[in-house]
Amino acid sequence: MIRNMLQMSNVGSYPPVFRQLNGGGVHPPQQMMAQLKENNYSMEDTSTTTQEDSVPIPMVDLECLSLHKLGDACKNWGLFRLVNHGIPSTLLTKLQYHAKMLFGLSFESKQALITNPMSYFWGTPALTPSGTALNPAASTSTMNWLEGFNVPLTQLPHFHSEHPMLHCFRLLLEEYGRHLSRIATTLFESMAKNLDLDPKQSESKLDESTAFIRVYRYPPRRSLAGEAWGMIPHTDSSVLSIVNQDHVGGLEIFKDNKWHLVNPIPNTLVVHIGDMMQAISDDEYMSVKHRVRVKKQEERLSICYFVFPAEESVIHSSKYKPFTYKDFQEQVQKDTRTLGYKVGLQRFKA
Repeated sequence: MIRNMLQMSNVGSYPPVFRQLNGGGVHPPQQMMAQLKENNYSMEDTSTTTQEDSVPIPMVDLECLSLHKLGDACKNWGLFRLVNHGIPSTLLTKLQYHAKMLFGLSFESKQALITNPMSYFWGTPALTPSGTALNPAASTSTMNWLEGFNVPLTQLPHFHSEHPMLHCFRLLLEEYGRHLSRIATTLFESMAKNLDLDPKQSESKLDESTAFIRVYRYPPRRSLAGEAWGMIPHTDSSVLSIVNQDHVGGLEIFKDNKWHLVNPIPNTLVVHIGDMMQAISDDEYMSVKHRVRVKKQEERLSICYFVFPAEESVIHSSKYKPFTYKDFQEQVQKDTRTLGYKVGLQRFKA
């Protein structure tokens, strides 16, 4: 059913700018391209990435959690595939179904229905803490080919809608958020053991009240004059990011100076190490560079969970000056506004 819905998706549900521009390529601006290349985020080799470039990323079993396998994946890959995570497959299916139904509403309906504390955005994944676009894409040169819903989990119980589809979606997200909180806490506690972190001091390094979910839809580009990108290369600012992607695929990671596809596997999650975890681990664990390639004929859906340290929790590391997540967030937003891209941990190097 979900696959059929993808094929039958209403073109009128896409943001108008996507409908207007669906005949040409979208490229990052020259300044952004230069910075990405300088940071090994080069996009010039992207057209050669094929299905054969997919990579078997490490697999971690949450039921039989091996600290050794977990540590190896975090050090050498910066991500892993999580199996036996305890989330019912029926919940994952229902979430994707309802997300596709919501995205299938008209653009104007989504703008009207998705209200505080949730928010609806398109063209950029860079948002303010309140969920509005930080640096709205004014042209194709700065546009990411995506739209999404931003969902702060602690505020979700305060979201009320008379629309039956939204009401059901909220209940599903709340249930999903409880599962993700359990998973993130279990993984972080195991990572803290591997890193020999002080249990008391590490308590504030993963704060469930900071967690939010982003539900992304990447519209197809049926006529590509060049490459179109759902998300340009970046690292996540989080401690951990947990991704549930549909069957379409498009997620790519940068490893060994090459981009690799991360193929979707049903009933598994992909866990990313974020910038905060890299700093907490003193660069022992690495925040993985990744991007999303837009498909030509099929839209892609992913449901992503992000969790951060408490805002005022100070991160101490031999590699970086002491900073809080609030410091980091403010700097990222400043760079995004002024430069058009995130600089990240480089700003805090000791």
